[in-house]
Amino acid sequence: MISVVHHLAPGSDYFYNAPRKENMSDHKVEGPVRPSDGLKRGIPMVEARDAESLEAERKFLREIEARPHFWQRWRGYWKLTGPGWVQSALTLGAGSAGSTIMAGAVYGYKLLWVQPVAMFLGVIMFAAIGHQLLVTRARPYDAFMKRLHPSLALLWGASVLLASIVWQFPQYSLGTAVLKDIFAVASLAVPKAVIALVLLGLGTAVCWSYGRGSRRAIRVFERILKYLLLFMIAAFLLVVIKTGVNWGETFKGLFYFYVPKSREGITIVLGMLGAAVGVNMTFLYPYTLLARGWGKEHRRLKNFDLGVSMFLPFVLATGLVTMACANTLFVQGIKVQGAVDAAHAFQPLVGLTVGRIVFSLGILSMCFTTLVIEMLICGFVLSEMFNFELHGWKYKASTMLANIGILGAFYAMPFWLPVITSSFNLLMMPVTYICFFILQNKRCYLGDEASRLRSFKDIAWNFLLILAILAVAAGAAVKIISLF
Repeated sequence: MISVVHHLAPGSDYFYNAPRKENMSDHKVEGPVRPSDGLKRGIPMVEARDAESLEAERKFLREIEARPHFWQRWRGYWKLTGPGWVQSALTLGAGSAGSTIMAGAVYGYKLLWVQPVAMFLGVIMFAAIGHQLLVTRARPYDAFMKRLHPSLALLWGASVLLASIVWQFPQYSLGTAVLKDIFAVASLAVPKAVIALVLLGLGTAVCWSYGRGSRRAIRVFERILKYLLLFMIAAFLLVVIKTGVNWGETFKGLFYFYVPKSREGITIVLGMLGAAVGVNMTFLYPYTLLARGWGKEHRRLKNFDLGVSMFLPFVLATGLVTMACANTLFVQGIKVQGAVDAAHAFQPLVGLTVGRIVFSLGILSMCFTTLVIEMLICGFVLSEMFNFELHGWKYKASTMLANIGILGAFYAMPFWLPVITSSFNLLMMPVTYICFFILQNKRCYLGDEASRLRSFKDIAWNFLLILAILAVAAGAAVKIISLF
């Protein structure tokens, strides 16, 4: 873990953060500095409304970067983190919760390696996406449309939109179930319809506040996500401390790379790999950077944010959930069939009754934050596809499209719907990664900031990106075969 965090630190060679020296002879190359290239840049609403706070943040960032010691810089960066927390909240939804609980309950510590590897490769690609965004400040959908091909942009947008609608069903389903369980502990019988409507109302209020164009509202939203994630991590950490850690099994689980031979085991592994990074995250991440008004001067902060706000929370949360379930459910031989069964993981800490409440609140925070973010993604996608800005009735109506998923609180999804959606998304993941890989090496898009393959850093950078592409392609192929 320490070595991985080190590689994710600002200034690491694994990230493309060193500004290149200007070469006057290269100014003829069309690049990010030319506003006449027809690309849409930034979110004008954000920058017009919060120009003063943006400038104050840039000034604070320059002050941070002038500090002599890295821990002083990191302490300053911590105050400005945000976009990475949004990604963590999105990926820590019903899918990650279910697959991680099953991994610990069925295989103990053996699958601890899966989530760090999956997220590390995801962060590598997200570092490239962030690099491109901060250098050009061009909206990625528009870049796909004008720098690659319109069909690629349309396929990307359609797959993200479909994923955000379909994966909203399990958020409402699991969120309603755990809230109902909390009320059951208090001997209250609350109808599903009331719970689902409360989730819808709260989710809508949070989502629409994000679309007001205020960086303050965005920062508040990101801070709420941060504290919800930290609460969940702390809860499972207490369970692990109470039940003890088998350090030998932890080491084997992280570095022996055990792969189950059974079909059920392979499905769990693939589910964990698939839930780590989704195609909708590739769309959301660059737009969260734009919503914060970040530019070239935020590149080191971007790297820190990816490492500390995206990689570490995800790995810690999923790792601690796995270990807590291994120490309790796996040891006791409890078969997990619902939220009440999984709540036995907290029994050694606070007893089963309180454990059900604590567990349900942790899972609820995961589902609710994902629910809100799926709404945001629908708003981002449709605003790009139909060319309207992120405010007004069009934006609000587009975010509500995701809430077709409220039906998940009452009905099980037809079997064919997640199969078709998963297949489409799995196919689009390597395609999307390849598109960003091409843009990373495209001088007519990035100019002097494009990879030139003239140095070890450029070669290593491209090697890691190719590795990430191969990993998602292999995972997609195996998962699609298993689906059919």
